[in-house]
Amino acid sequence: MQRTPQLRTLPLLLAAAFYASHAHADDGDADNTATTAPMQQVDVVGHLKSSRIDLSPNVGTTVYSIDRHMIDQLGQGDNTPFNEVLLRLPGVAQDSKASGSIHVRDDHANIQYRINGVQLPESISGFGQSIDTRFVQQTDFITGALPAQFGLRTAGIVDIQTKEGLPKSGGRVGVLVGSHDYVEPSAEFFGTQGAFNYYLSGSYLKNDMGIENPLPSRDAIHNSTKQAKSFGSLSWFLDDQTRLGLMFGTYNGRFQIPNNPDQAPAFSLTGQSDAAAGTSALASSQLDEHQREVNRFLVLSLQKSLGDLNYQVSAFHQYSELHYTPDPVGDLVYNGVGSNTLRSNSSSGVQFDTSYKLNAAHTVRGGLAYSRQNTHSDNSVAVFDMNDDGTQASTDPRTIVDNSSQTGKLSSIYVQDEWHIGAPLTLNYGLRYDKVSAFINEHQWSPRVNLAYQVAKDTSLHAGYSRYFTPPPQELAAQASIDKYAGTSNAPEVPVSDNVKAERTNYYDVGLSHKFNEQLTVTADAYYKKIRNMLDEGQFGQALILSPFNYDRGYAKGLELSAVYNDKNWGGFLNVTTQRAKGQNITSGQSLFAPDELAYIANHYIYVDHDQTYTVSGGAHYHWGESQVSGDFLYGSGLRMTPDGGAPNSGALPHYVTTNLSLTHNWKNTPVGNVEGRLAMLNVFDKTYLLRDGSGVGVGAPQYGARRTLYMGLSTSF
Repeated sequence: MQRTPQLRTLPLLLAAAFYASHAHADDGDADNTATTAPMQQVDVVGHLKSSRIDLSPNVGTTVYSIDRHMIDQLGQGDNTPFNEVLLRLPGVAQDSKASGSIHVRDDHANIQYRINGVQLPESISGFGQSIDTRFVQQTDFITGALPAQFGLRTAGIVDIQTKEGLPKSGGRVGVLVGSHDYVEPSAEFFGTQGAFNYYLSGSYLKNDMGIENPLPSRDAIHNSTKQAKSFGSLSWFLDDQTRLGLMFGTYNGRFQIPNNPDQAPAFSLTGQSDAAAGTSALASSQLDEHQREVNRFLVLSLQKSLGDLNYQVSAFHQYSELHYTPDPVGDLVYNGVGSNTLRSNSSSGVQFDTSYKLNAAHTVRGGLAYSRQNTHSDNSVAVFDMNDDGTQASTDPRTIVDNSSQTGKLSSIYVQDEWHIGAPLTLNYGLRYDKVSAFINEHQWSPRVNLAYQVAKDTSLHAGYSRYFTPPPQELAAQASIDKYAGTSNAPEVPVSDNVKAERTNYYDVGLSHKFNEQLTVTADAYYKKIRNMLDEGQFGQALILSPFNYDRGYAKGLELSAVYNDKNWGGFLNVTTQRAKGQNITSGQSLFAPDELAYIANHYIYVDHDQTYTVSGGAHYHWGESQVSGDFLYGSGLRMTPDGGAPNSGALPHYVTTNLSLTHNWKNTPVGNVEGRLAMLNVFDKTYLLRDGSGVGVGAPQYGARRTLYMGLSTSF
């Protein structure tokens, strides 16, 4: 099938290149029969991978591709957190881990992750990264007006093709060490045994920079983390047209919550503190708060290719858990609330996608998805009783048990037609239906239309319109029992909290790509979103868990410019994004806000807290022989903040630039295999910069970006 024109702003290496770079040819007069089966296996893997990719059309969208070559250029290489890989793409802005880490096209979250064509259920967001960069072979990052196949989470589609087993078994082991007691050993193993193909990876991370520092100092107080990840992809080729696959992944993370020293006690606790005198037996620098995160997923897939008909059916299960443990004394003394919070989410479901090539002009695609979620929120909350005038009625706390649970269902179905009208013109049109039944019961029919036009040999244009339906994340939308906290130190100022509703969006997108020569390609893309029930998320209270809420109406618009240059020994990229997003009138979760905030926002459009006017990223690399030097930078004009006496989110934090450098060298065919050495420095100029200052709507605490960090790594492939 002919692939339609797409915008691709980062170099793409096909799967065949991966196999070529890792396969080892037999020497001399090796028996030809010994190589026939492995080569046939490569052909089958490549054919089925192409068929799987063909299930997902990209007509009329913007597609930015990340391959192994780009990942190798980053300072930490395979050990780079996956969200930091995505920061090198247009339209992606940086944020703190407690606020979601990244934002795509001025959405707070709303990112869909797909692995080998299967959409992963959402996990409870926290500080950790469930996806390990080392198992990624290629990532297509799809934005814009999406075809009908993509729904629910639509700000960006992160479509990951994983590494797979190779004809010759092998592996890779390595370790990366660095500043702040950073140690990360890792291992990968892959191979083929007859019709069985496997890839396995695992890593363990320990350092003292788990969460952003609330202070501008080099080292945070009480900030260690331990994280373990594993991933496996197993395939059994029933015949040349059929593959049965099993994928699994695990993540376990433990975090200390950084302390902010020299804080004055806000509440009096018997035998521990006197707020009036400003004294406490426990200094704020000695608090001992923790957060534990768990995520596990399992996917079983059957893929079949029958000439013009291709399909994949998958069953999946995911379990995620987040547990915040307070300091039993400190949280009461400094915040008046000590909340032991455990949230868990279990999701199971099925997904089916199929494509059929009717003729040379039409390819029809369709599919469905269904998932069932069980969410539990268990809270044991220590509070003080308060007088009507706001003073403490007692210095002895009492505990409120506030537990809830919810079973939710998500159902989706779509159909679409990719119509090659003529040699330069392709139209993809379709219809999607989504229904959610959880804290809310809503549904929507969503038309989609996307156009790709090859203006000239080296110039392509795309445009599209999509209607989106985005339900709130059930795992975050646990409703608090407001009445239980009346008359306590955890009583909301606004005793109303309506359920969070599904966001409904009209999305318009247009883009242009031009290839000046074999080395240089530039793209431009503009978008506009008109939104009802605009979803946003904020961190409210002591537990660092995000809570969703709605603006009654909102809009977002932006422009992305990108350029990529690739030559024989060197290359580079540059991305420039400008954007704006505003919302008006908060209509859900009102108890999370102060009355004056709600009153102002009810009649004024305000910037959303994660809006950043300008974002720039760029990088370059040069390689000679078996060595490579690379560097990249990130610029942000600053996220929103609320100035003293000013309107909510009316100010912006200072701009910042961080620069990173790395050097790698390979020693081939040593007694222990092919060895790679890596030396990297992140934030070379040791810039101190704020990601958040603790003000703004739904912003809990100040967070500074990481200071200068040095890494050294060694790995061997065999």
